[in-house]
Amino acid sequence: MRNILLALLVLLGAASAANAARKSGDEIFDPGKVVAAVSLTTQTMKVIIGGHERYEWPVSTGAGGYSTPRGIYGAEWLSKNHRSRKYNNAPMPYAIFFHHGYAVHGTDQLARLGRPASHGCVRLHPDNAALLFELAQTMGLENVTVVIGD
Repeated sequence: MRNILLALLVLLGAASAANAARKSGDEIFDPGKVVAAVSLTTQTMKVIIGGHERYEWPVSTGAGGYSTPRGIYGAEWLSKNHRSRKYNNAPMPYAIFFHHGYAVHGTDQLARLGRPASHGCVRLHPDNAALLFELAQTMGLENVTVVIGD
């Protein structure tokens, strides 16, 4: 997880330096930025708001030949009551899509949280997914970053 956060700090610091309009500080300390940092090793998500860790939740990521893509992604779009077109109309409540159809979303498979169990999406307890979804709506998609690493 430290490697993820270090990479994020470097990325956001570089972006901040490149933005001449920004007066001071790294973007990660901007109170309007939300980072959902997912560890594939520990199957957890840390939610960082304005550079401060606010939440840590268990997740389920890709299993059984399905992988969750590693990288740093901006949130692309939201769907409160989404259903998968690809996987038998499976419910994906409070979905935050971030990369080619991958999303962070709620699940009813609560007993499987904390270990790989999805087709590649990042699954959360529905209460946590609702909170993250609300943050994304309130802060704006352009201020939400999903980081997935080891």
